[in-house]
Amino acid sequence: MPGFPENPRVRFAPSPTGYLHVGGARTALFNWLFARHFAGVFLLRIEDTDVSRSTPEMVEGILEGLQWLGIAWDEGPYYQSRRTELYRLAVDKLISTGAAYYCFCRKEELEDRPAQATGEGRLPRYQGTCRRIPAAEALRRKQAGEAAAVRFAVPQGGSTGFEDAVFGKVEFSNSELEDFVLARSDSSPTYHLSAVADDIDLRITHIIRGADHISNTPKQVLLYNALGAATPVFAHVPLILGADKTRLSKRHGATSVIAYREEGIVPEALRNFLALLGWTPPAGSSEILKDDALIRFFSLEAISRSNAVFDRSKLDWFNTEYIRSYPAERLLPLIEEEWKKAGVKLRSRDGTWLLSTIDLLKGRARSLKDFAGSFRAFFSDEFQPDPAALDKFLKDTGVRKMLVELGDRYGNLEDFSEQETERVLRDFAAARGVKAGALINGARVALTGQAVAPSLFAVMTALGKSTTVERLRGVEQLPLEALSLGSLKT
Repeated sequence: MPGFPENPRVRFAPSPTGYLHVGGARTALFNWLFARHFAGVFLLRIEDTDVSRSTPEMVEGILEGLQWLGIAWDEGPYYQSRRTELYRLAVDKLISTGAAYYCFCRKEELEDRPAQATGEGRLPRYQGTCRRIPAAEALRRKQAGEAAAVRFAVPQGGSTGFEDAVFGKVEFSNSELEDFVLARSDSSPTYHLSAVADDIDLRITHIIRGADHISNTPKQVLLYNALGAATPVFAHVPLILGADKTRLSKRHGATSVIAYREEGIVPEALRNFLALLGWTPPAGSSEILKDDALIRFFSLEAISRSNAVFDRSKLDWFNTEYIRSYPAERLLPLIEEEWKKAGVKLRSRDGTWLLSTIDLLKGRARSLKDFAGSFRAFFSDEFQPDPAALDKFLKDTGVRKMLVELGDRYGNLEDFSEQETERVLRDFAAARGVKAGALINGARVALTGQAVAPSLFAVMTALGKSTTVERLRGVEQLPLEALSLGSLKT
């Protein structure tokens, strides 16, 4: 954009009153991509001045979420709770220049006035009662120990506007803005004061945040002006809605970022998915955009003014695509975490075998959890078969007897390759006068516990001769009732 600084400084400034959720993660990602695209600096600031609602656990949750998502900050985290002197100095400056004043109104009075204003047909906002107190008298009362908040003196008349990098020119009549509180009577800063004072001190050049902050911006523009600071570039990104076009909530899948990790989503898939919520890459680009492409393509001009829609099925699609594209070496540590959580006891820890088996299965995975769930039988001898698969393909006593005999034949087979295991099964089926499909389907369930799996003969070679023989020989020993309960054991 014209006049763009060579090295922008941007920030993500979450409030630790909750974990890192989808909207916040998308905002952090946009800031990070913008900084990386222009070789700028990405800062992390924790807005923890609300002591009653902020907790160390929430701070750790935010940091953990960003780290897992792969969004690394260059500076910080800065904690607002440790920067109170900066805010005090800003208040003193605003008081001294007349841009702010002491407000002695009691809480009870302020709570009653909105209802009174509504009854009189006026807008329910602070009417500037204490603004009319002479500055000298207000200072005397404050120095005498009288409790007082500090309010900003919004200019009377005129308007306040700003050029938004996404929405264009935005303007508010000053008559719509009340004299907002900068510091409470206990001297704690409000959001507007601390955010602006920090952004000035940290030399923030661009503020990229959700469109729900647009109404806050004119107040902050007034603060920048009153503090004699340049106004940064504002870019308000569209909100994220559910499929029903209502505000995103838990029922739409809006959960903490860490919860997606628990669901088996890989971080790169979530990054790619979030980046496309409200931002459009250049025409002709693939939807699968790795970090280098996202960084290269990202711009504020390509952010939409329309709200984005969160499509959970699309996120799942991204996840399958990324798992499929990852080399097994990259997947293994992620899968090991799933095995650990699920208590999977590996039947072999041979690295070469693990990697080749992961390669066999990754094309069918929807999430990392599949490797400890529907794929569990490949890695462990303790697995729970699908009862419906048992009932469909192993209920027939004749099929089970033939699988036992097939297991014996495999026990005598020296060349346990895909080609030989397939030849033996098909020759055996022909000799018994049955369709090979009946034995293939039954063997697949006996070996994997699932009705759907990769090629049976690839499965056999992945499991190995001894495990394949053992599981086939064990089928007939189970009573039919046990099959219905899905309690196949080896």
